[in-house]
Amino acid sequence: MITVNYEADIVAWADQQAWLVRNKKFELLDIEHIAEEIEDVGKSEQRELASRMAVLLCHLLKWQYQPARQGASWKATIKTQRERVKRRLNQTPSLKKCLKDSEWLADAWDDARDAAEKETGISYEKFPEKCPWTIENILSDNWFPQLFESH
Repeated sequence: MITVNYEADIVAWADQQAWLVRNKKFELLDIEHIAEEIEDVGKSEQRELASRMAVLLCHLLKWQYQPARQGASWKATIKTQRERVKRRLNQTPSLKKCLKDSEWLADAWDDARDAAEKETGISYEKFPEKCPWTIENILSDNWFPQLFESH
């Protein structure tokens, strides 16, 4: 059997590793790269959740800071992102720990502030440095921030 190089063709490598596992050829497995790929799956799930959360937070910021522009489109985006965050958390319950991780939330908040600045023209510094809302409010179906609301 010709060993497929991980760096040369990751798809062919993955196919070969799966074949080796299914055929119980464990001694031929590329254990180090398999471990990296397994870790990357978890990181990918966390990035996906953070991306969805950032979009949600961005739209909540826009809702709060541009009340005159509130409309069905923003409301629909907020609803959709809430549903997708909740679905991701239900499908992968271990991701719930991210919601309690202040660094993870700070990163999502910074991404939301960046996006809100680009989409609204409002300076990044005008938005709160830290997320002022609770996770419970952020994910609550009927909650929307009010202008300059604080906790």
